[in-house]
Amino acid sequence: MKECFLSVIIPAYNEEKRLLPTLSKIYAYLSTKNFPYEIIVVDDGSTDNTLPMIKNFASSNKHIAILINEQNSGKGFSVRKGMLSARGEYAFFTDADLSTPIEEIEKCLPYLINGYDVVIGSRSMPGSDILVHQPWYREKMGKIFNFMVNMVLLKGIIDTQCGFKGFKREAVKSVFSRCKIDGFSFDVEALYLSRKYNFKIKEIPIRWENSTLSKVSPIKHSLQMFKDLIGIKIKDLKGDYR
Repeated sequence: MKECFLSVIIPAYNEEKRLLPTLSKIYAYLSTKNFPYEIIVVDDGSTDNTLPMIKNFASSNKHIAILINEQNSGKGFSVRKGMLSARGEYAFFTDADLSTPIEEIEKCLPYLINGYDVVIGSRSMPGSDILVHQPWYREKMGKIFNFMVNMVLLKGIIDTQCGFKGFKREAVKSVFSRCKIDGFSFDVEALYLSRKYNFKIKEIPIRWENSTLSKVSPIKHSLQMFKDLIGIKIKDLKGDYR
């Protein structure tokens, strides 16, 4: 495809149990649209059957591109790699479990087409529809983390960690070329840089369903994410984001 309207990026690490239904749903949905699109799967050094499964799916389904990390490098690294390789006028990333149905993209695109540069899904705004909740302790930790994000870096964004976000091409190149974080805090960094470089952000309520196979560790990853908040601020003060 010489021109592409929409890119959908999916980071995947050992996702043989969840990825095939996700790819099938996204492909089936986008194949009904009258615009050119691509689906980019970034395999993050999977050690299970994820990569052969993606290759098999791509062999009989056009519009699928595969990027491969030789070793496990992190969700942030994989999303950044996929976003920077995207050819679409608009690029979205979503989780391998498709916790946010791909149809929610219909809510997001009008904002990007009509003046916003970044659109992010929110599980906490009025109007959001949570079909299956996270365990109570994960929801509590998420609220504490977002409170800290608002205190330290980003005022006014209710849910920075929902894995469904869309960017205009200009914002993709400017933001993700400067991102440094390879782990789960990459969302915060990307939004921080979006605001730093004066891109207009729109947060909207979405449908969402928790997956019991989540790879986020409540203790290990939460501690690292709190450290990353301070790290983002320090990087900015040092001029690393210029």
